[in-house]
Amino acid sequence: MLIRDSSYEEAVSAWAAHLRAGGTTPWAAWEAVDAADRGRYLPGAQQLELLRRLNQAGHPSAALADSVLAASAAGRGRPDLELAGAVPESAFGPAPVDPAALPAGELVRVAASLLADQVADAGLPEPEVRRRASWWRRGYRLVGDPELADPLRDQLVARGRPPGGREPRVLVVGSDLATMTAHAWTHRAFTEGVNAWREWLRQLQERREVPARADLLAVCRAWERRVGKARVHVVLDLGAVPRLAGDRRSLAAPEPLAGEAGELARRVGSVLGLLVLPDARETLLTTRLRPRVEQAARSLPRTSALVVPPEARDWVEGAAERMREGIKRAGYAVHGDLDDLVPRWSAPAGTGGGPAPQATLDLAVRVLLDERADVGRTA
Repeated sequence: MLIRDSSYEEAVSAWAAHLRAGGTTPWAAWEAVDAADRGRYLPGAQQLELLRRLNQAGHPSAALADSVLAASAAGRGRPDLELAGAVPESAFGPAPVDPAALPAGELVRVAASLLADQVADAGLPEPEVRRRASWWRRGYRLVGDPELADPLRDQLVARGRPPGGREPRVLVVGSDLATMTAHAWTHRAFTEGVNAWREWLRQLQERREVPARADLLAVCRAWERRVGKARVHVVLDLGAVPRLAGDRRSLAAPEPLAGEAGELARRVGSVLGLLVLPDARETLLTTRLRPRVEQAARSLPRTSALVVPPEARDWVEGAAERMREGIKRAGYAVHGDLDDLVPRWSAPAGTGGGPAPQATLDLAVRVLLDERADVGRTA
């Protein structure tokens, strides 16, 4: 990097113009100092490096590039940083940095702020026209693990089989408790909000609680009080869902989202909560952000699911065993093997650190680049 006679403003403006035009040269290799348009403000290192990463991954529009350079870095973290080599270091304030060496989490902060603005600007979708179930047919309700129940229900609705109907069976769907716990965290990240993965698990373990959406026994008891025990079915074999719901055709198995999708939603949601009311926040996350995240995730290498860390595994196993015995003693109809509620740990004991920052950044970049994505769910 050659910054000799030029001022900091000239050097940064020149590099920003290069990036705005689609350039990918890192700051450490940048030598030019002339900028045709110095602009009205100087972006920080986080914004400039995020735009460079976007240019490396695709072709952001001019509007997106301008939005990145004007964005703020939301949440806890460092303020907008100056670039190393362009200004002398000071004994006060954050030291200048090489943008390429910034932690991925610093760039995710900027991306989350951008996505929150985009989601808020998209506005609430039109209310769905809900189909009513035919009361002359045996109906169903799909509850339990939302990351399993919701996509299965969507497929049935698309076939003209909405939930409800005459004396519906209540299908409480689930899998092993470790998977359902990860699903509960992901669901909360896209709805009411949640702490970071390991912190959330630590709090649950301290309170000896099972996540509400993963506690199949509690769900069964709640529905038993409403409809009676005979109509409550525990479904651990997802292949049985169509038959129990009155449909003869098989359903596609739900594709789980990687932990990085939940982490990105969690970060975006924390910013979005400052822009809209709580009810609108949840609707925007589920109907505007989630389809974009799901679409972007398909274009990235497959990442691993969330893993329960070693220090929480005994707690999860014990809770799963109690859930299994409680369901068995209660006498609910069971489709599948109740032993499947107890996790079988396939990940090494040293894993469980939660979503990877770099993979979260890669996903955020892909979501931002997919500017033409259909961000609304249709009725």
